[in-house]
Amino acid sequence: MAKLVPKIRVLVGAVIAIGPGKAELLESIARAGSISAAARGMGMSYRRAWLLVEDMNKAFRRPVVVTLTGGDGGGGARLTALGEDALRRYRTMEAKAARSVVSDLRGFSRLLRAQRSRRAR
Repeated sequence: MAKLVPKIRVLVGAVIAIGPGKAELLESIARAGSISAAARGMGMSYRRAWLLVEDMNKAFRRPVVVTLTGGDGGGGARLTALGEDALRRYRTMEAKAARSVVSDLRGFSRLLRAQRSRRAR
């Protein structure tokens, strides 16, 4: 049986301010130093990554990602202090949620069809 994992999304009205994919994108931007490199590393189009960043920047009081203007080394992007704080808090909430539902997930897993391994297919 595959491991069951709860996923958290923080909504502001109907807009997802942050969820698993956006958190992964923020981590990728922090590592890569650019939206385009982060998108490539995730197998995502630059446009999709840019739109997700725009959504997050609009949902928070201040931007979570800022872009840097080009020059000799080119442009780039980085998380702001708010972006780093939001990502850290999101990952903490995820961990707390996962710990709080461990026994519930064990019971829930008995309701699910067993997953066959890829080799058996």
